[in-house]
Amino acid sequence: MRRLLQPVFVLVLSLATTLVQAGALDAISTGDASAGVKEALNKGADYAVASLGRNGGFLGNDKVKIPLPGYLQKAESALRMFGMGKQADQLVETMNHAAENAVAVAKPVLVESIRKMSVQDAKGILTGGEDSVTQYFKRTSTEQLTAKFMPIVKKETGKLQLAEQYNKFAGKAASAGLIEQKDADIDSYVTQKAMDGLFLMIAEEEKKLRANPVGAGSDLLKKVFGAL
Repeated sequence: MRRLLQPVFVLVLSLATTLVQAGALDAISTGDASAGVKEALNKGADYAVASLGRNGGFLGNDKVKIPLPGYLQKAESALRMFGMGKQADQLVETMNHAAENAVAVAKPVLVESIRKMSVQDAKGILTGGEDSVTQYFKRTSTEQLTAKFMPIVKKETGKLQLAEQYNKFAGKAASAGLIEQKDADIDSYVTQKAMDGLFLMIAEEEKKLRANPVGAGSDLLKKVFGAL
């Protein structure tokens, strides 16, 4: 009998928790909810840009450090075997520094995304799960970030003649199915990896906020996210 009752008890407890959370959210004004979400978005954007948009932001962080893609990592090993480790290091360093320079100018795009957030967006972010802040930025700023990052990445990779060799070799590797076509151009690859790193760091900050809204350092964030 106890075994039968246990799942029922868990279900009732879950429903009760959901109702309590819904009541807590209903008690928050629309204005406070929107303001709280905007503050959370700004907090995530500030953290990500400050963490990555500096010297060593990508290169010194194993979570986001940009490697040569797929099959080309084997080529990197071959370069080192033939005493060309310096060239391999130059290419990896250039890719990561290009990403750092690109992310450093991401804030205006993210701010514009926050400015355009609707009340419906705010509700979706509050109730959409632990990565809804990150998903909102992906949905509303990826195209603009790509356009802003690409020229900066091109400028950095253009300083290194190895970039042309990379594209030539990578193109052949993509044709042979050894790497994805989108990775066959160094500028597109680095731009995408720069955005991946940016969104990853935003996700980390969002996760911390949701796990500990009391420690967020803002009464508004405590009020809004503490009700979840």
